[in-house]
Amino acid sequence: MAAIIIPFQQSLRPALPSIEGNVDYRKFRDELARIDQILLGGPEEKFVLAATQRWLSQGQVPPEQVSARQLEIYQTHSRQALRCNIARTYLQESYRDFAAHLADSPLLQRFCLYDQIDVIKVPAKSTLQRYADWVEHKEIQETIHGLLGQAAHQPHLLQLEQAVDLETCFLDTTCLEANIHYPVDWVLLRDATRTLTKAVDLIRQQGLLHRMEEPALFRKRMNQLCIQMTHTPKKTDGKKHRKKLLGKMNKLVSTVANHAQRYRQLLDQEWEKTQWTRPQAEQVLKRLDNVLEQLPAARQQARQRIIQEEPVANEEKILSLYETSVRVVVRHKAGAEVEFGNTLLLGESSQGLIMHWELFEESAPADVRLVRGALDQTEQNLQIEIKAAGADRGFDSASIQKWLEEKQIYNGICPRDPHQLKERLRSWKFVKLQRRRSQTEGRISIIIHNFLDSPIRSKGFTHRQLAVDWAVLTHNLWVLARLPQAAAEAGKAAA
Repeated sequence: MAAIIIPFQQSLRPALPSIEGNVDYRKFRDELARIDQILLGGPEEKFVLAATQRWLSQGQVPPEQVSARQLEIYQTHSRQALRCNIARTYLQESYRDFAAHLADSPLLQRFCLYDQIDVIKVPAKSTLQRYADWVEHKEIQETIHGLLGQAAHQPHLLQLEQAVDLETCFLDTTCLEANIHYPVDWVLLRDATRTLTKAVDLIRQQGLLHRMEEPALFRKRMNQLCIQMTHTPKKTDGKKHRKKLLGKMNKLVSTVANHAQRYRQLLDQEWEKTQWTRPQAEQVLKRLDNVLEQLPAARQQARQRIIQEEPVANEEKILSLYETSVRVVVRHKAGAEVEFGNTLLLGESSQGLIMHWELFEESAPADVRLVRGALDQTEQNLQIEIKAAGADRGFDSASIQKWLEEKQIYNGICPRDPHQLKERLRSWKFVKLQRRRSQTEGRISIIIHNFLDSPIRSKGFTHRQLAVDWAVLTHNLWVLARLPQAAAEAGKAAA
């Protein structure tokens, strides 16, 4: 059954209060009004349609049994989810802060479709968190591609003065840093002790007891050992002290793991004696299992690096007990020799729109191996023909130069060979593309710091990927909202 769109009938809406004397508010209000206008030009309908199709395909109720009223309620929530995510990403606020801001702001209520003339009911932080996961990566990706396609081929639908230029693509990569502490090996043992003992505390509070010392005492001992470990570089025989302290940490965390394993079995077997439901008990069991499964490898990693003084391959390292998809990203930059997160590839148009983006869960290929896939996917997704490509010298190789020539795409990638670079600098078009390519660094900074709030707070690769999707969508709407409008529409807005 194909999804249909139920016509959205807005209720009576109170007029916004007139605010004078604040230029920043007026700018924010105008940008939200323009984004609202762009969404009504088609992207919102496409998002709602994609979300509805996914809901019907995954629902427990057969699509033919879904009533028109149920469909209307879901699609209204889909519109509100889209707008809440855009506004929250634009403002870079947490779920809790945005929930309070939305309740207090008539402007945000109007944009997010919560402005009622009688009772205004806004979502709580838990609802906003569900809105962030309302759809999957594919649906947001299709919405962004549809938005760019309209801007390039049907600009009148978005009230743009002229079509956007998507014929030139500038590529660059960055690291989307995860919200973890610096991955020191012995600190992983402290993290394991803290997580396991706190989980045991929760179980003991429910009346399930097993013979052991107070869990807080184990945390205290581990903290003392960590303090001593931080002072070992100041000692004359620092290596010897580090090895001795690691031995004590190993022994302590082994004792904690044994206690945690017994409490895990106790909770699994006798959870009915607690005040928890089985799903609540499963959350604690999952927390224990996550650490207990990784602890042997973390202990071995610490022994290998500190006691045996042998390196561990990057692909085998445990960087965090809580973020398993975090990778070591070698940057070779001042102040950031290595970073910890996931590689993010961005492709930008000459007007600053993000045409292509890809977040890598595993270690990303070298930059030079990303060019073909990025340009091919961009042409396929946007139904366009790229005529020029620009990037730094990390994306250059003889095979890429040959491939671009075969595809009849102008090569604006900075060559590695200095003699070839000197020759190419004689071309005004190459120089122009290289000057414009340098601005992509600024575009990356805007995305990372103004729309993603790096280090990103989302946990798990799936949620980080969704956060990137929402950031790209919001950023592109923001860029389009600042482009010149069609004369008639601009006159209406001024009136």
